[in-house]
Amino acid sequence: MKLPESYLSELNGLIGKEETEQYLSAMERPYVQALRVNTLKTDPQTLRGLFPADCLQENVPWCGTGIYLSDQAPAMSGSPYYAAGLYYLQEPSAMAPASFLPVEPGDRVLDLCAAPGGKTTALGAKLQRAGFLLANDISPSRAQALIKNIELFGIPNAVVTAEAPYKLAPVFRGWFDKVLVDAPCSGEGMFRKDPTIIRSWEQYGSAYYGKLQREILPYAAEMTASGGILLYSTCTYSTYEDEEVIAEFLDAHPDWTLLDLPKTGGIQDGFPVGGRQDLVKCARFWPHHVRGEGHFAALLQRNGEITAETEHEFTAVREQIPEAFSSWEKENLRQSWKSVLPTDVRIQQSGDRVYAMLLDRDRMKGLRVLSPGLLLGEVRHDRFEPSQSFAMVLLEEHVQRAVDLRQQEEKDTNRYLKGETLTGDYPDGWILMTYDGYALGWGKSRGGTVKNKYQRGWRLMK
Repeated sequence: MKLPESYLSELNGLIGKEETEQYLSAMERPYVQALRVNTLKTDPQTLRGLFPADCLQENVPWCGTGIYLSDQAPAMSGSPYYAAGLYYLQEPSAMAPASFLPVEPGDRVLDLCAAPGGKTTALGAKLQRAGFLLANDISPSRAQALIKNIELFGIPNAVVTAEAPYKLAPVFRGWFDKVLVDAPCSGEGMFRKDPTIIRSWEQYGSAYYGKLQREILPYAAEMTASGGILLYSTCTYSTYEDEEVIAEFLDAHPDWTLLDLPKTGGIQDGFPVGGRQDLVKCARFWPHHVRGEGHFAALLQRNGEITAETEHEFTAVREQIPEAFSSWEKENLRQSWKSVLPTDVRIQQSGDRVYAMLLDRDRMKGLRVLSPGLLLGEVRHDRFEPSQSFAMVLLEEHVQRAVDLRQQEEKDTNRYLKGETLTGDYPDGWILMTYDGYALGWGKSRGGTVKNKYQRGWRLMK
């Protein structure tokens, strides 16, 4: 791999000639791939049993739900289990930030730079459907992939916004227990995985991104509750974007403390720049030390006991349950929606759309909200039609009618995922289509013919 001379010169000055040579040797090896198990739907041991023994390797050391993929692994994104949201394909080192942030069920969590959703889905799984997750990305177009991944994982307690941090900070001042800032960066740690990033590095370098990082981090801190914890991360090696950002932040915010991070699987200490010895608590991922790409992480805590501001109600203040939804629920669910969705949600209708919402509308007023909660479906001609996202949070025991496509004709699963009509011995009405018991989406059957309701943007192309 040909790397810029200026970059190699900086690297040599940072880690020395011998380590630079080790790094360059590592860069000639193929990058490794991994998946992260969705614990909202399964667990690592169960997932291993769904694939051949030579497909999944050892666990990722710094992520208890991460598993390395072998060279013999098939295209994992083509599996029905992927379509059911059982796992997320993710670079191993990129699993660390969400793994390091000590999220507990019930927490209020912010993922400030969230797209495409790898870290968001990990945080949502940690919450176990209890608490609240705000996933934000300044780019509305990038946030579309974020929404899809949240829905695919079956996360029912998330809101998605597309705002600059300075717009969010006054609205959520001191409100979040845990905050993740995976900051935009020069991407040096991803050169092996995606060599096209080298051109961007040559164009922008660290100076451009360092300015952004120094703008973003204080706003993230402003939204952290007293006693709350913030994880800052990048996928670059530059101290200007890593330790120096943290050092400057700590110097300007004496009410914050740097916490230790576990150094497993070859993770290295941070560099004590500017004479700050506490910066060794930061974590550095180098491809010649870990089985993964380059990354940096720092864990910070706002001093004091945990006290989040509660200026507004946590839940939506008014409930508007459309009659069409109530009728559909009685005909198609075995249990009340209240036993399926998080305790604090309230159902509200916005235009034709029906949402299960956690956050009151007053708090979100003025923000660019792309998804105010779990989209349950739409009311069309006084009838409720359930959404793909609603299907992904349900189990077979929740619904009146479910059909396991693995037990049907061999080709039916692919036909369904391509959006094709199915025919056969199907019960009339709305059907939760599953694979091996895991929800894939909806179908609506009449006389043995199933109208395919699998979401268009998710359908297989081949």
